[in-house]
Amino acid sequence: MRVIIVGAGEVGSTIAESLSSAHDVVVIDVDPDRVETLTYELDVLAIQGDGGDLETLREAGIGEADMLIASTDDDQTNIVTCGTGAVGGDPFSIARVKRPQYLHTWERDNRAFGVDFMICTDLLAAQTIVGVIGLPTAQDMDTFCDGAVQMTEFEIPADSPVAGQTVQEADRFDSLTFVGIIRESELVVPKGATTIEAGDDVVVIGSPESARAFSSAIAPQEDRPRDVVIVGGGEIGYQTATLLEQRGFTPRLVEHDPDRARWLAEKLPKTTVLESDATDRGFLERENVGSADVVIAALENDQQNLLATLLGKRLGAQRAVAVVDTVTFAELFEAVGVDVAVSPREATAEEITRFTRGRHAENVSIVEGDRAEVLEVEIDEDSVFAGRTIVDAAADLPDQVVVGAITRQGELVVPRGDTLVEVGDHVVAFVGGDHIEQVTARL
Repeated sequence: MRVIIVGAGEVGSTIAESLSSAHDVVVIDVDPDRVETLTYELDVLAIQGDGGDLETLREAGIGEADMLIASTDDDQTNIVTCGTGAVGGDPFSIARVKRPQYLHTWERDNRAFGVDFMICTDLLAAQTIVGVIGLPTAQDMDTFCDGAVQMTEFEIPADSPVAGQTVQEADRFDSLTFVGIIRESELVVPKGATTIEAGDDVVVIGSPESARAFSSAIAPQEDRPRDVVIVGGGEIGYQTATLLEQRGFTPRLVEHDPDRARWLAEKLPKTTVLESDATDRGFLERENVGSADVVIAALENDQQNLLATLLGKRLGAQRAVAVVDTVTFAELFEAVGVDVAVSPREATAEEITRFTRGRHAENVSIVEGDRAEVLEVEIDEDSVFAGRTIVDAAADLPDQVVVGAITRQGELVVPRGDTLVEVGDHVVAFVGGDHIEQVTARL
């Protein structure tokens, strides 16, 4: 597949790196330093130029391209790039945007803007935040099969009742499958006799109800959060508050700019908007932010988010979630005390990646960087699973492949070794990072 990526920032570079080993990748950027870096670091063709210019796209081979990904930091540039690409060829075009209004327009008519698929970075980040805060110890969460299936990554605390149990002992839920354990940066495919250790990140796939039940088993002393404080009223903070209101929460939101605070108060009827500097310790103490169940930092830069979350934790907040703009900072944030670091750029890269997988995966979630992926695939006649039991198909696949869930005509089917997979089923599978390209070509 020939893929042209316009924009060599963190999103574009991440996508280019993940695709370069298996696809013919061309990256376009106006910054000569980024182009030079990519030329030396990745097996891609890097071109300096304007991706919205037809001649530049022709130089990149738009006429032969299968896919065009517009991933600059400017929404209008990305939309124009996709429209220009349609003039020069017939690639499948993906535009990354930050402003949800562009996404809402496109959703009303998929022919709008000449874009085949549109991704809203800030909305994706807000959805991820809202998904993880309702599950104690959850580090990541994604939904599949129109919400019928959920993948959740849980960190096991030292005082958890689950720590020290085998997978067989911990697996007390009818519709939950233990698919992976990340232990000291190593991937372990769990068996029944595998012991779950404190500090492990355990990846499970199943119904949302079973994920919540397992979350309660991990941390039975923690209830569903009630008091949620959002720090920063930018687009991510606003979208997070909106989603929380839709789920019955009444969050508090701290915004420094008086005009923005006034606008937020008008738009968010169930949210208490507080106008102040979120790093003012005296203000945070007066507003009892330390009593919050969750503090979410969605400020303008990583340094402010780190300070706000650590200050909230110091004051007594039970859990801290920080938006991290720089993908490589996520692990650092969690190492110094932030419970969950959410990267909008990484979430966007995940969403785009699914279109490059064999047979176009319905959904893709990247686990712990690139250590594994969870993919949803609709089974056709050419799939290794078609008309076979899971145990038979598994014999033709690497060991690091685990079927986590199946849906059939919208209904959840709990996978067992003797489960017969039918054409038309949706299979959600966990795949180790070393085998992703090999496996996705056969699913």
